Amino acid sequence: MSNNPSAVAGTIDLGRLISATAHRRGEAIALDDGVRTRSYRELEARATQLAAALIRRGIEPGARIAVLAENRFEYIELALAAARCGAILCALNWRFTVEELAHCIAITQHTLLFVSVRHAALLPGLPVSEAVIIAFGEAYEALLAEASAPNLWPRIDPEAGFIILYTSGTTGHSKAALISHRAEWARFTLSQIDGGLRAGDGFVAWAPFFHMVALEHALHVLALGGTVQVVDGADIERIVWLGSRVPQWWLVLLPGMMDRVVDAMRRSGAKPAPIRIVGALADLVSPALVAETSRTFNAPYWNTFGSTETGMLPFAGTRFPIGEIPRGLAKAPNSLHLFKLVDADDREVRPGEPGEVALRGPTVFSGYWDATAINAQEFGGGWFHLGDVFAARADGLYDYVDRAKYLIKTGAENVYPAEIERVLLSHPQIIEAVVVRRADARWGEVPVAFVCGRDPVPTAETLMAWCSTRLAGYKKPKEIRFVADVETFPRSTSGKIQRQALEQWLR
Repeated sequence: MSNNPSAVAGTIDLGRLISATAHRRGEAIALDDGVRTRSYRELEARATQLAAALIRRGIEPGARIAVLAENRFEYIELALAAARCGAILCALNWRFTVEELAHCIAITQHTLLFVSVRHAALLPGLPVSEAVIIAFGEAYEALLAEASAPNLWPRIDPEAGFIILYTSGTTGHSKAALISHRAEWARFTLSQIDGGLRAGDGFVAWAPFFHMVALEHALHVLALGGTVQVVDGADIERIVWLGSRVPQWWLVLLPGMMDRVVDAMRRSGAKPAPIRIVGALADLVSPALVAETSRTFNAPYWNTFGSTETGMLPFAGTRFPIGEIPRGLAKAPNSLHLFKLVDADDREVRPGEPGEVALRGPTVFSGYWDATAINAQEFGGGWFHLGDVFAARADGLYDYVDRAKYLIKTGAENVYPAEIERVLLSHPQIIEAVVVRRADARWGEVPVAFVCGRDPVPTAETLMAWCSTRLAGYKKPKEIRFVADVETFPRSTSGKIQRQALEQWLR
């Protein structure tokens, strides 16, 4: 960071803003999990104590600390402590298999790993020394008691890393997306500008904290003095209870659980609390469910489109009026990005022609950790290439066309076919495996595998079991179909299997 006093005075990070908000809010409730609460005063004290303890343990700016846990108060405390001492919080995905988690840990090389009792069973298979593991409970509370706050906190460079979230990889391995303090501040700003977040708004954080939609937006709400309702996963009963009693900024509902929440809310007979917007990812939800969801919660449906790398709002979306069955899903560009649509040679396409989205803006992440070659490709020409194809309309909106890089969006999870294909092809009797997406009423899309094997060809049940020990549950193919000969697969003139043609086989 520059030593120029004016440059220092012109910066602030989200962690320090939340600290200032906490001092103002005092005994107001910051976190509530339905059993206990934590006031802003308590949250501030514990985050400060934790940051001091991390520094005492030798955590310097840029060091990585990891967390493997369900949604809980300590997760937020770790994020705030990391922001204060300059560490990078690595949010491990507990849905990953041990093999996948080991890969993530190898990428980012954590100095400390915080773990909950629920997920401690994963540790024996991970490349982590017991000396760096801190379990939530007695060990964690003892850490908080180790040190008092220093007189001077490290100064945080806006470009310094803040959070790492792990995304699926086109090569079949997860990538570690580094989000800077600058990017997180910009995403907080967009939550207000385009998302309508206001001071004091409430938020139900039920999606896993290793996802952007839960962790980031919980921090945004805390920065403005609201209350975050911490929910341990898709607890339908509690989400419905909160939806009928707690005013909220945005009730995030995703494919795979949305229909159950709507049904439970309708059966309860309760009237919804004031909710400003509801829903997400309208592209993966039936128009009828979009209308029913907005009608049930008496709130406009938010037609979002985002990514871990750019934040929730590379396209701010549009809002469908209460009860409206959408006839189109065109998106609106957000307020802080420059966009262009490019072809395979990175040349801008003509108006109305489909092209991959390339964008610039302050919410964009800082690249994938330890992935120089991938970053050079993804940031070609100084623009981040989103991997999604859109077409510009004359009215200034954008129509989604397809994915430039074939991706399966199942619920809120991104799944690349290469991840599943790599596992299937590791079976000694499989000689070809291709995974495609199939529309699904609950999850939006699900993976289906086409395989060709050598005698004795394994059964579908055998391959499902093979995948179960090597892939997270949501990545497992929902169906396996057998192809008699590798030459039967539809291919382009260059020999590449055409996934879109395979999709036609599902009809």
